[in-house]
Amino acid sequence: MKEKPTVYFEAPGDTNTETTLLCAKERAMSLGIRNIVVASTTGRTGVKASEIFKGFNLVVVRHHTGFANPGAQQMTKENEGALLEDGVRIVTASHAFSGVERAIRMKRDTIGPLELMADTLRLFGEGTKVSLEIVVMAADAGAIPIDQPVVAVAGTSEGADTALVVYPAHSNNFFVLYVSEIIAKPSHPART
Repeated sequence: MKEKPTVYFEAPGDTNTETTLLCAKERAMSLGIRNIVVASTTGRTGVKASEIFKGFNLVVVRHHTGFANPGAQQMTKENEGALLEDGVRIVTASHAFSGVERAIRMKRDTIGPLELMADTLRLFGEGTKVSLEIVVMAADAGAIPIDQPVVAVAGTSEGADTALVVYPAHSNNFFVLYVSEIIAKPSHPART
C-alpha cells in the first residue's frame, strides 16, 4: 500500500492556481513524469505553468477558435507568444466531450453520449472533467505519448484547482484512459 497526499481546496477557482501547479510539479518530479498537460483559455494559467514547469514537455490546451465568438480565439496574442517563446506546445482542437454534439444539442434540444459523459465527470468537479478532456485532446494531437502517465491540470472557470496523474488514450480508444492519482481538487462544488 502507498500513501500519497492529496490537496483538497475549500472552494474551486483561480485562487488555487499556484498551489495546484506547485503540487503537480512536485508529484510529477517524484514519479519521474516529464509530460504535463494544462488547460488554459486566455493563456494566463499556461504562462504561469510555463514558469513553473521549465524543462518539462508542457502542453497547453486551449479552447477551439470560435468557442465563445465566431472566428475569435480566446487566448490572447501576448500569452500565445510568451508560451511559444518558452517552447510550449499549444493544442487548439474541438473539445473531446462536446464538439459537433454540442451543436446538435443546441439545435435539437437533446443530449448525446459525449455531453452525458462530461456531466458525469463533473460529479468529481469541473476540473476533473477538463483534465481528462485535455489529455485526450493532447493525445489526439500527438503532443504527448500514450504509453506513459502524464500530469493533467485544469480548473473551474478560471485558473487551476485540479491536478491528476492520468494514463492517456486517444479519443477512439477512450475507455483505456485511467486516472492513477488525484493530486489536488476542490472538496466543495462551485456555487452558481
